[in-house]
Amino acid sequence: MRNLFSKFKKSIFFNTFCYLWVGIFSTLSFVPYGLSELVFIAPFGLFWIEEKYRGQYKVLLKKGLLFSIFFCTFSYYWINYMLVVFGGFPIWMAIPLFILYALIVNWKFGVIMVLLSYFRKKLGRHNIFIPGLIVILAEFFTWQIFPWYYGNLLAGNLILSQVVEYTGVYGLSILVFIVSYPLFQYPIWRIIKSKSQRYKSLTVRYLLQSLSVLFLFAAIGGILFWKWNSVEPAYSKQVLIIQPDAPLEFRDGRVRETMEALMNRIERLVIEGSDSKRPDLIVLPESGVPFYSTRNALETTSYDLIYWARFESLIYQLSNRFKTNFYFNELDASFADNKPSKENLRFHNSSTLFDPNGNRGEFYRKSYLLAFGEYIPFGETFPILYDIIPQIGRFIPGEEQNLITYFKNKTEVTFNKPQLKWVDSSFMNMQAHRDYYKENISELESAGKFLPLICYEVILPEFVRKFYKTEMPDFIVNITNDKWYGKTVESYEHLELARLRSIEFRRWMVRSTNSGT
Repeated sequence: MRNLFSKFKKSIFFNTFCYLWVGIFSTLSFVPYGLSELVFIAPFGLFWIEEKYRGQYKVLLKKGLLFSIFFCTFSYYWINYMLVVFGGFPIWMAIPLFILYALIVNWKFGVIMVLLSYFRKKLGRHNIFIPGLIVILAEFFTWQIFPWYYGNLLAGNLILSQVVEYTGVYGLSILVFIVSYPLFQYPIWRIIKSKSQRYKSLTVRYLLQSLSVLFLFAAIGGILFWKWNSVEPAYSKQVLIIQPDAPLEFRDGRVRETMEALMNRIERLVIEGSDSKRPDLIVLPESGVPFYSTRNALETTSYDLIYWARFESLIYQLSNRFKTNFYFNELDASFADNKPSKENLRFHNSSTLFDPNGNRGEFYRKSYLLAFGEYIPFGETFPILYDIIPQIGRFIPGEEQNLITYFKNKTEVTFNKPQLKWVDSSFMNMQAHRDYYKENISELESAGKFLPLICYEVILPEFVRKFYKTEMPDFIVNITNDKWYGKTVESYEHLELARLRSIEFRRWMVRSTNSGT
């Protein structure tokens, strides 16, 4: 068997076998397949190629690019779906763009193999910390648009994933490689067949060191799981999460009819969801009402009219009707250098809270934007890039990571008038709304603060940590729009990575998605 495999390693098919090995087993380790134990053999393909081309650093970097293409084809195929369905690119153009994406943002495979080849020579082959060191260096210092770490593939293991409270996801990546590499070097059948007692003693001791680390992680994870599973919440909040299936664009040109249907659907869903018990918080997802703003200001009404009074009316009505906090996503704008002009108009992916009296409260502007989706890298330095690719939005990031204050009713009010409906906003302006609900004003007090995250900000552990500089939030709210990727695995992957933030920071998470999981 060993001789057959040795011959196979010399064949022209072996490299492709290694690329497929990493792509397939890494994908099966993650959601929705959930075979997380396979992650410990997934890197074997990298190790075989490193072994074959040891010391040939340029070759290893080139082979790493091929690993990236195969890995993305299995795990990130939904990017190609987005390019075709929503980017409008023909398939013959989308595939090269997808390959280009894979080559640019996943070159850590080559870095892993180069570092492994280098450190094996410097530190020896029986040091269990070498593989842990190389994966951290590779994952921490390589740039990615959609960051993923080998430790993420253990997110579905509820015991081992508990350790991220102390180690972060990097600790799980270290664990994967500390266990995987010794198993690769010394498969059990090689130890059994060996006639050298010294070899057996050395390898058994090496494997036991590796498995001891795995046992330690499992023991700590089990203790943490038991500890947090037995903790009773200090208080409870009723949260209503709305999934309105909002459109992403208006290709048929029927903007008014589409938005009318959407706003009526949101109103119906909120009324149905709040019928049995009044929520403390209602959450709409990212792009729940796309392309519009509820903020009536110079930036949103000049040059590009994004303020829509009827959108503001809907949120105001529902906040007052149920005397609840309403948190939602909207398009916002500002002027670069505070100089009003069409050329200086910039957009923000923003989320805002209306309090139980319908007053506009605190907001958060997305700080970590999606490259080539919400902005073009270096686009502010070279504005001509936006003329070349006009379909990419000219968004700029928010300047701070702030928590959002939400409220509770200190006093209850009795409102005897019929509740307004969204259709009433077709003939009533905002001042008329405020006059109508002037007898429905309750005294409010702060109920606490929550941590707001928009879209894929939730999968960035270092970024989320920035919100914890001043005080701890009561819980996390993640709003996202997964509709860009259709019925693909992306929605499951996004949710799985979000769950790690709840474990890492030991906070409940409210997650509202548009057409997602």
